[in-house]
Amino acid sequence: MRRNAGVDLPSMKDDLIVVAGGGGFIGGHLIARLLELGHTRLRSVDVKPFDAWYQHFDGVENLRLDLRRREACGEACRGARQVFQFASDMGGMGFIESHKLECMLSVLINTHMLLAAREMGVDRFFFSSSACVYNVDKQRDAEAIPLRESETYPADPEDGYGWEKLFSERMCRHFSEGCGLKTRVARYHNVYGPSGAWNDGREKAPAAICRKAVHALATGDHTIEIWGDGAQTRSFMYIDDCIEGTLRLMASDVETPINLGSNELVTINGLVDIIEEVADASFERRYKLDAPRGVMGRNSDNTLAWRHLHWTPRTRLRDGMAKTYAWIEERYRASVSSHADQCVALPLRF
Repeated sequence: MRRNAGVDLPSMKDDLIVVAGGGGFIGGHLIARLLELGHTRLRSVDVKPFDAWYQHFDGVENLRLDLRRREACGEACRGARQVFQFASDMGGMGFIESHKLECMLSVLINTHMLLAAREMGVDRFFFSSSACVYNVDKQRDAEAIPLRESETYPADPEDGYGWEKLFSERMCRHFSEGCGLKTRVARYHNVYGPSGAWNDGREKAPAAICRKAVHALATGDHTIEIWGDGAQTRSFMYIDDCIEGTLRLMASDVETPINLGSNELVTINGLVDIIEEVADASFERRYKLDAPRGVMGRNSDNTLAWRHLHWTPRTRLRDGMAKTYAWIEERYRASVSSHADQCVALPLRF
């Protein structure tokens, strides 16, 4: 993706910026971008052991803290001018369907981070929300009319994870109204790309399909499992587009939640078609109809993002999936090589 050199934050390069969840997928990519832009004081915070972070950077203050604890949030926010709050217990549909309690408990992180931001005099606070906040009744058709920000209420979001995100959106609003903290909220629509979950049960559909395809080629069994009937539709936003939109939103004066997502709608079967093209292979599809599949259709209306941020995704799904597939194939090879007793011969493609 071509980067826009004009996208940056309204701060001096030596202002302290905190990325909560910096060991995660989106947080790690944001830190990489901020370093590219020349920011010199970055604090990355995550609960995971350092060797489990998806990306780890020298020259960044890396802290391992449990942000469910209020005192840890105070330590994370101390001295910060801007805070990006990505920390949460979440994953793909398989995870959020079976871990609703864990997802809901992320409200502790969000509430304590907002309190700490207020107490530490933080100027701007970004919260990563989700398209899962939208009413499920509006997502029962695979045609998936793009969801507008104004269609959140009457509320009936994804159980567990969606309610947690919607509640925290309201918390951001009231902190903004009540104490002047500048809060910015993005509703992400299915972010994907390299350097994220791919084999630990938290991966989302793009990474899961890439992994299954790589494994099928590695083992010679060209059968891959698809959750649901494959007719459900989604739009998927490549990570570089997500980071650009996030920076634009943080720098803006937009005080209400705004969609950041692609409007390139595709069925899950269509996603497999793309991977077949990328991998130059064909797969037999086995449908697991009793597996979690989420809503039938979801797409993003980006009217407000274009109007207020002059942002629209630039990365075609085919191009982003090719990069994601290549990264997962590399990780798969490395994983197999590190377990010699499980090693299999992987076919090379040039």
